[in-house]
Amino acid sequence: MDVQTKSKGLHGVMAEFRGPEELLDAARKAYGAGYRTVEAYSPIPIHGLAEAIGQADRKVQTAVLLAGMAGLGAGLSLCYYTSMIELSWVPAMFSGYAHNIGGRPLNSWPAFIIPTFETTILFAGITALVSMLVFNGLPLPYHPVFNVARFREHASTDAFFLCIEATDPKFDAAETRRFLTGLGATEVSDVEA
Repeated sequence: MDVQTKSKGLHGVMAEFRGPEELLDAARKAYGAGYRTVEAYSPIPIHGLAEAIGQADRKVQTAVLLAGMAGLGAGLSLCYYTSMIELSWVPAMFSGYAHNIGGRPLNSWPAFIIPTFETTILFAGITALVSMLVFNGLPLPYHPVFNVARFREHASTDAFFLCIEATDPKFDAAETRRFLTGLGATEVSDVEA
C-alpha cells in the first residue's frame, strides 16, 4: 500500500460494469492478476462469481451439516432416554408412558423418526441463520462502499460493481485504477474509508 493511500484513508477502488457477464469476466481477470482482497456487488445472483474472486468457501454448509448431525444424535438420544432409561426406574403403576402395546419394544426406532427429524431440522436451521450472520460479518451497520454515490443509488437495482480493497498486498491506487479501467469499466471511483 502506498503512502498516498494511507494518508487519504482509502478503502479501495471500485469499478462499475454494464452487466453480469462483464462483472464475472472482470472478477476472473482481477483474481488472475493477483488481487486477492476483492469484493463483487450485484443486484442478482451470478453463478460462479464467488469462485471467480476466490471466496467459494463452504463454512456455512459445513456448519449446517455438522449441526444437522448433532440434531439427529440429540433427537435419537432424547427418544431413547425417555423410552428406555427414564422409565426403567419408575414403577409401572406410576408411569403413564411405559405401556407395551402390541408387543413392540420400548426402543422401537420407527417411533423415533418424527422427533429425530424435527430436532435435525431445528439444529440445522438455527445454525444456518447464526453461521451465515457470523461468517458474513453481519450485522454491519456501516460499510465504506456506500460513500460512492453511484453505488448507494444503483447497487441494489441495476448496477454491477467490483471493488479491490486497499488491504490487498498488490494494491496501488493509481495502478489498480488503471487496471480496472482496462477491464472495460463504465466508471471507476475511489472508495473513501
